[in-house]
Amino acid sequence: MTDTDIKPGISAAIIVQGDRVLMVRRRVKEGELMWQFPAGAIEAGESAEEAAVREAEEETGLTVKAVRLLGERVHPKTGRLMSYTACDPASGEAHVADDDELDAVAWVTHGEIPEYVPYGLFKPVQEYLDGAIGGQT
Repeated sequence: MTDTDIKPGISAAIIVQGDRVLMVRRRVKEGELMWQFPAGAIEAGESAEEAAVREAEEETGLTVKAVRLLGERVHPKTGRLMSYTACDPASGEAHVADDDELDAVAWVTHGEIPEYVPYGLFKPVQEYLDGAIGGQT
């Protein structure tokens, strides 16, 4: 494999507001993936946290602040290196800001997550959400 064959890592923003987490639906499904967290490629010179903040704003119009990196893995469905960053909303209202990539956004309750992501979440993300929104009704 050459350097040109290596795809950049993907950074996802895990944005919690109240008792919900923000999810987006891609216009073009990536295999089984339809609903996911706002995410995109990490650009040269950018940290995973910076990419999560940028992608959240580009895709949803929401300005967020990175809280902490939750973890990284090779995604079992896409084979891409994924980074997951917990973020707090700072300003704006979530909407489809990039209608080339997205066709919907949703604020999802803890109990609704399996309907949106039936194959389950990365364990550190699930544990974060269990603590952040799992105990709320």
